[in-house]
Amino acid sequence: MTDFRGRTALVTGASSGIGAALAEALAGRGADLVLTAPDQTRLRAVADRIRLLHGVDVAVIPADLSEESGPDDLVERVLADGHQIDVLINNAGFGTRGRYDELAAERDHREVMLNAVAVERLTHLLLPAMVERGRGTLINVSSTSGFQAVPYMAVYGASKAFVLSFSIALWAEYRSRGIQVLALCPGPTDTSFFDALGSTMSAGGRLRTTEEVVTSAFRALDRGQPYVIDGRLNYLTSNASRLLRRGFVAGITARVLGPQTGHA
Repeated sequence: MTDFRGRTALVTGASSGIGAALAEALAGRGADLVLTAPDQTRLRAVADRIRLLHGVDVAVIPADLSEESGPDDLVERVLADGHQIDVLINNAGFGTRGRYDELAAERDHREVMLNAVAVERLTHLLLPAMVERGRGTLINVSSTSGFQAVPYMAVYGASKAFVLSFSIALWAEYRSRGIQVLALCPGPTDTSFFDALGSTMSAGGRLRTTEEVVTSAFRALDRGQPYVIDGRLNYLTSNASRLLRRGFVAGITARVLGPQTGHA
């Protein structure tokens, strides 16, 4: 089991859900934390709980990473406060659902900025120092949606496909240089993510818990895997979609998520 004592982890989207669960798991393995999200009140509540339970140092730096300067401003503050980041968890993200032409262009733009651009930028800002030290960990939260086109969630699926491809490429580049890289691919999980979508979209199965997702993540990290799909059903459906024609899979997904089902 990877020991994170003496290391500091930066966790984005840490105010709830998978981000908060990953932060707590890292603290349980000894890591000090820098937590970020736009909601300062919820962020501080998570930080207080982790300090109480695990006795590690937890810093809170609120930031909106969907803004153009968000990643650079965040790293500037992190470094100015004297934190050396050994572990980067790119978890922050959100999804939009509906017909692409009917969705707000500004919100879709912010979705790309947060889900994909901020992931790349934070990695570019923090990975070089890890490489120089010969040690570091990078976990990027992708999704089972990253394995296929997702009609009615086109931007979300595409952004998560970027995260998946980007992460696996970095895993291959840096695994011999002391850097752990993992793309974490959860399916429908019991978080606030689906509140904005109006549906759990659990595909007939139960929602996974954040604890189950985190367990999958650290098991894969300890094994040196480039990516992990959380949950057996999610694993089967994600891999089945890769064996079928892309258009066929997209057509099925459109029927599931589209307005004719009454869910859009």
